[in-house]
This record gives sequence, C-alpha cells and structure tokens, in this order.
Amino acid sequence: MKILIATGAALALAAAGSYAQDYPSRAINITVPNPPGGMNQIHAQPLSAVLERLTKQPAPVVNRPGGTAAVGTAYVANQPADGYNILVTTSNLHLAIEKDKLYGIKSPFTLDQIAPLALLSADPLIMVIHPSMPVKNVKELVALAKSKPNEIVFSSSGPYGITHTPTAMFLHAAGITMRHLPTTGGGPALTQALGGHSQVTGGGPATTYPLVSSGKLRAIASWGTKPHPSFPDTPTFQSLGYKNVEAYLWVGLFTRTGIPEPTLNKMRELIAKVAADPGFKKALEAVKVVPDYRDASEFRKFFDADHQRMAAAIKRIGKL
Repeated sequence: MKILIATGAALALAAAGSYAQDYPSRAINITVPNPPGGMNQIHAQPLSAVLERLTKQPAPVVNRPGGTAAVGTAYVANQPADGYNILVTTSNLHLAIEKDKLYGIKSPFTLDQIAPLALLSADPLIMVIHPSMPVKNVKELVALAKSKPNEIVFSSSGPYGITHTPTAMFLHAAGITMRHLPTTGGGPALTQALGGHSQVTGGGPATTYPLVSSGKLRAIASWGTKPHPSFPDTPTFQSLGYKNVEAYLWVGLFTRTGIPEPTLNKMRELIAKVAADPGFKKALEAVKVVPDYRDASEFRKFFDADHQRMAAAIKRIGKL
C-alpha cells in the first residue's frame, strides 16, 4: 500500500512538472475588478501586451467591476487552480474584507483563497487641497480644522475606500474632524475638489500631478515614507511627526491558491520578465507611476503590513 501511495504521489508530481513545462499553452486571463480606467487598468494593459509578446498566447484584460472590487476578486478566487487567471488589484482587496467584518457581512471570498504573485508599483497617496483654502501646509490645515470642527469637507473614493481610510488615519493622528463627502471613485473625488465642493482629498501621483502642476490643486503632504519623485518638495506625514500615517495606492498581481508549485513558479518567472521589460516600465513612467516590482515573498510582507495599518484605521472609523 505504501509503495502504491508513493508511486501515485510521484506520478502526480511528474504530471505537474510536465504540465508546467508546457505553460502557458492557452490564454492567460487578466481580471481588473473595476470599471475601465484607473490604476489597475494602467497596469493591466501593458501587462497584457508584454505577456502576449513573451508567451505567444492571448492575455485578454476583462473588467469585472462591483462590490468594491469584490466581484472580480471572487471570480478569480473561484477559477480552476491552473495558472490561467491573474487578478490586478489594489488594497481594495483587504479593505472590502475589513468593511464586511465591521458590519458582520459574509464576504464573497476570503484572503485564504488569494495568493500574491508580485507587486508592480506602490506610489504613496498625495493629499491635495483647493487653492482657495487659506492654508499652505499641513500645520495650517490642522489649525484651521481645529478652529472649525467638522466644517472643512474632504472627498473620497467612498466609505472605507482607498482614499477615505488613509484620510481618516490622518484625522485621527491630528486630533481633528472634517466632514466626509463620499463619491464613487478616485476620479469623482478629485472632481469634487476641483469644483470646490470639497476642500481636501487624496489621490495617486498619476492623477494628482497634472492637477497640481497646472495650479488647479495644491499638494501639501504625502502618505509615503519618502518624497515621491513627482513631488520632491511635498513633505511626508511621517516627516511632519505623524509617524503612523502611511498609505499607498499600490497595484499588485494575485491568483487563486492551490496552483501546483511548478506552474506557480512559471507564472512568477513570467511576471518578473514583464516587470523588467523596458516597454512595461515606460508605460508606467509615462503616467508618473514609479515601478516597484517585488516578488511574492517580499510582496507578502508589504501586503501584510499595509493590511494591518488599514484594518486598524477601519476599526477606528467604525460603522458610518
């Protein structure tokens, strides 16, 4: 019996290795769990182009929006464990989980169903204000907010989202309150600030840079640990004394768990080649995104730290 079990295991391992040698033998599907446009799309399109060139196989990008990225994420989590599905997503992956926990809702997927493949970029969020605001820096903004509790309005991409949670993190650290204007995404949140309906908001360098450089908005702080190349004179919250205020508009690649190790290794090797491709890097740099490739193990460390910070902030926010 032991010989039969050992033989069966050996055959399965050999089959997995043989399967990996042929990988990929068909299309690799790339899921973006958001509507067209935005940071995930910015990464997914050049990822698709380079994958197709390297593998000689199709790599279609499919948008599956809904439920704060939960619909597209659940789709990938429930596909066969064969290495032919890649999810391109942001911290919405764990933000949605933490929001559901807060309200006692069963999420359509669990983090145990999703395996990290690689980080592609991790730009810090940038806090911007309307130029009509009578402040030029964070210190003056905090003083104004303390003199007018809950009167200054900040817009976000939505409750517990990728710009709401980091802003709440800063408000807690500064001991101030502002009125929240939730919208349906990062673009609409910036539109509200541009129109003067909100005075404060946050966004990634790719979307805030053109608005700041044209004078339509003013950058006053970064959620990173060091200044972003596009905003070299914009201080970080940490440099201003807010040591635990850190957040990123990162984009990473994931797949479902349970994929045989030989195939998973082939996927990671392919992604490493994509990340090193000059055309891929150029596509990101063209929109002010700094490439920041990290393989699965390093990405896991980054992801876990980000998740811990954001989960704590959501618990402090509480039910709205």
